[in-house]
Amino acid sequence: MTTEHTEYTEKKWWGFMAGLLYERESFAIRGAIFEVYREMGSGFVEPVYQECLERELSHRGIPFAAQPELRLSYKKALLRQTYRPDIVCHDKIILELKAVSALSGEHRAQVMNYLRGSGMRLAFLVNFGHARSVELERIVL
Repeated sequence: MTTEHTEYTEKKWWGFMAGLLYERESFAIRGAIFEVYREMGSGFVEPVYQECLERELSHRGIPFAAQPELRLSYKKALLRQTYRPDIVCHDKIILELKAVSALSGEHRAQVMNYLRGSGMRLAFLVNFGHARSVELERIVL
């Protein structure tokens, strides 16, 4: 597992991402996230940011599904239980949104479980509730 904690602008980020998993898709998604934060700032509840991000992803032509029902597996067998991440982009990148004062280990564990259970390899844990800037962690399995 790799976690990258970031609190910086796209400009600083541009040179940082070279050669990473789903690089082009990640750049586009991050741009949408930063735009939502620039427009809305902090202080709203998670569903507000969810709706704004869905609109921004649509506006930018980024394919996504909002709260899709994903199947879990155990020892390669599908379970009856499902889960719903906030957003899945490009059928392979999970976006888990938060609006809290700070991200915690529980938030990171939730995203790791989503990745393990879905078989996907990349997720963004996004916190719009941080006062200074959006918190964005890129989590790779």
